Amino acid sequence: MRTLCASTLIGEFFVIGFAGLVAMKDPDLSMATVWTVSGVAMVLCLLLCGMITRPGGVQLGWALQVVLIASGFVVPTMFFLGAVFAALWWASVHFGRKVEEAKARFAAQAETGGNTA
Repeated sequence: MRTLCASTLIGEFFVIGFAGLVAMKDPDLSMATVWTVSGVAMVLCLLLCGMITRPGGVQLGWALQVVLIASGFVVPTMFFLGAVFAALWWASVHFGRKVEEAKARFAAQAETGGNTA
């Protein structure tokens, strides 16, 4: 699960950076505001890469997905990209857990010598 989720978060890191570049064109937003918000979100993406397996890591990832979708109010394209990354996040968590369960099952079979082939 960690690898899949971290890959999604790294993709989000770049998308947030590019969204910050687009948001800079809005005359109502100061450059400092745009890069403070974008920078915090980008750093959060990187920190979450290492926190995925810790308690609350996946929930923080979901909170990031909600914020990413809500950023569509500033950069409308982010409604779509946020939804895409939320779907990728779900898939990373869902299928990552399935892979971990399968690995644990195979490790348990190897320990007991339960090779049925």
